[in-house]
Amino acid sequence: MKIATWNVNSIKARLEPALAWLKQADPDVVCLQEIKTVDEGFPREAFEALGYNCAVYGQRTYNGVAILSKLPVEDVTPGLPDAPLMEGQEEHQSRYLEAVVTGLHGIVRVASIYAPNGNPQPGPKFDYKLAWLERLRLHAKMLLQGEEPVVLMGDYNIIPEEGDADKPKAWVKDALFQPESRAMYRRLENLGYTDAFRALHTQGGHYTFWDYFGSRERNNGIRIDHIFLSPQAADRLTGCRIDRDVRWASEKPSDHVPVWVELAI
Repeated sequence: MKIATWNVNSIKARLEPALAWLKQADPDVVCLQEIKTVDEGFPREAFEALGYNCAVYGQRTYNGVAILSKLPVEDVTPGLPDAPLMEGQEEHQSRYLEAVVTGLHGIVRVASIYAPNGNPQPGPKFDYKLAWLERLRLHAKMLLQGEEPVVLMGDYNIIPEEGDADKPKAWVKDALFQPESRAMYRRLENLGYTDAFRALHTQGGHYTFWDYFGSRERNNGIRIDHIFLSPQAADRLTGCRIDRDVRWASEKPSDHVPVWVELAI
């Protein structure tokens, strides 16, 4: 089973590149982040034409997550339990969508995750980021009790280590690289989850994000899109890759690229 994650930075603006990549990569399941549209505005027909079932938890202008699957999708759950409102906001941010995907030989529980950026820090946005990540950790801990393959994937907005940034010193004041953010990443691992890409690629220098201001040409990137596997999923891990060429393949690319994992299920 091939399962992918991609922060598309507006599904309407990147629809053609997204469809082109899906036709080429042919993943069974895709978790999308930052779709930037309400549920009704999501271009379901275009993805259904490629054989995908669509589960969407959208939000106008900002955020929004989706799960596309060529396999049956059940138990769709939007949002984390008891997710807090950010100061000054009246509605929850659409940042988490969970579902069970059923294959011929078993199920996989997948989640599309778009964690808060947290800048500027210190401040309320950083506090909200840490509170949100703690909710994610508590939920991830609960999911382990089911003893089933779980894949928690998406844009975590965390640079785990210096090797995950081309110029780590440039990020020392950024919320993505703060000790508290990196500690939340490690706390997920300490629950028993495995960073799929790091498990198969131990060296640094692999990135999933380049900004729009020349970083792509200089390869000044960071790795912030992660795939965490429960022990039952990690035991089935056969491959994991970053499709970095997608960043160069379109005139209007996302600033992120897809990351995918293969599980023997």
